Amino acid sequence: MDQKSSFETQKQETKEVVKKVRRGKRWVDESKITWHIAGPAILTAVAQFSFAFVTAAYCGHLGDVELAAVTEVQGVIEGFAFGAMLGMGSALETLCGQAVGAGQFSMLGVYLQRSWIICCVTALFLSPLYIFTAPILKGLHQDKEVSEHAGKYAIYVIPQLFAYALNFPMQKFLQSQSKVWVMTIISLVALALHVLFNWIFVTKLELGLLGAAIAGNISWLLLVGALMLYIVAFGYFPESWSGFSTLAFKSLISFVKLSLSSAIMLCLELWYPTAILLMVGGLKNSTNAVDVISVCMNVQLWTLMIAIGFNASVSVRVSNELGAGEPKDAKFAVVVNTLTSAVIGLVFAVLVISSRFHFPKMFTDKPRVIRDTSKLSYILAGTIFLNSVQPVLHGVAVGAGWQFQVALVNIGSYYIFGLPFAGLLGYKFNLRVWGIWSAMLGGTVLQTIILLFIVFRTNWRKEALQAEERVRTWGGQVVSEQSL
Repeated sequence: MDQKSSFETQKQETKEVVKKVRRGKRWVDESKITWHIAGPAILTAVAQFSFAFVTAAYCGHLGDVELAAVTEVQGVIEGFAFGAMLGMGSALETLCGQAVGAGQFSMLGVYLQRSWIICCVTALFLSPLYIFTAPILKGLHQDKEVSEHAGKYAIYVIPQLFAYALNFPMQKFLQSQSKVWVMTIISLVALALHVLFNWIFVTKLELGLLGAAIAGNISWLLLVGALMLYIVAFGYFPESWSGFSTLAFKSLISFVKLSLSSAIMLCLELWYPTAILLMVGGLKNSTNAVDVISVCMNVQLWTLMIAIGFNASVSVRVSNELGAGEPKDAKFAVVVNTLTSAVIGLVFAVLVISSRFHFPKMFTDKPRVIRDTSKLSYILAGTIFLNSVQPVLHGVAVGAGWQFQVALVNIGSYYIFGLPFAGLLGYKFNLRVWGIWSAMLGGTVLQTIILLFIVFRTNWRKEALQAEERVRTWGGQVVSEQSL
């Protein structure tokens, strides 16, 4: 009996070891898939966000007024438009991702064309923002000379708005099929050309703001043109791209509804830091406070690039697995992406705290700004950590098609709780930038807790059935329309 009992014990221990090995292998396999998508997505985000930094750097050599004008256009006008266009294009993450998982590749090309139509129409509606930039900025009590220069520059860069309208849908089309490296290479080449074009038109030809706009327009149009050739002309997507079709103009209403939900969700997210910056700018003697918050937001932005990569990765993985009817794999992908991004965020948070007396010197040489920024380092570290988790949860929402629900969470967390609390701490209790940033962090904490609760209480089997129904409904539309 003792030998039999010992044998059973060894057998059970062996089973446990095998289970652990399998779990470890599964984690490694999922991590490989994650980094295959997240790595290129991070590089793409860095490259495309760097366009604005390169433009600002060259315009900084033109003069303070020119730099301020470009900064205001990028921060207010282009920031608003960028968020709206990216959001309108994000509906493809849900539809294309779930269609790929279900093996319905023929639907993707029509989805892409519908998204192009919707985004281009959105760009038309956003064009007046660019045309009337000068009076808008004057209405916001900005410097008159800066506003005039900004107004001219904004009109010059209207072609970039339509480049966004074509670019973001193509990004989602490629990401949903995990075809991301070509997009990354094209973005990096376009960034290198952008530097060259700025040197030619701004420095060499001395065309000023017009030269900066020309450089940006050419760079973005080359990027979009290269992506379009890759998708449309070279035949790399025979299953998902079968040519331009009039079907793209049908069933647009349902597509618009999902696109609007995506845009609202993303815009509420992107405009929150802008609102916080405006609140800091409203403080008495705000120059130092604005400098401090600008340094912190610059650090936060660059660390956010990592989370954006995992946002793309988890969105693709969740949508693909739900479309394939694999709810357990979708849930496992959520766990792997969230924990991986959180660990990286924790590393960055520790680095910020440990270098709190040094990293501000990378952005400024003003002793007071350096001192005050170092005091905010713990709050900044907390923000960086939360921002490594929260975009991943947003990616889960997009992959599963929860855009409307997350938009409601954003409204409650940011605009009903966060901003009023920021006003109370910053103005009423005179805690100034520390109070405003703390309240912003509080809103992010609330949002993250709610999203974590939603994600980890989700019935993934039910979500897979809903994805199957969504693919069947939208796929049926495409198939039936093709047969007419």
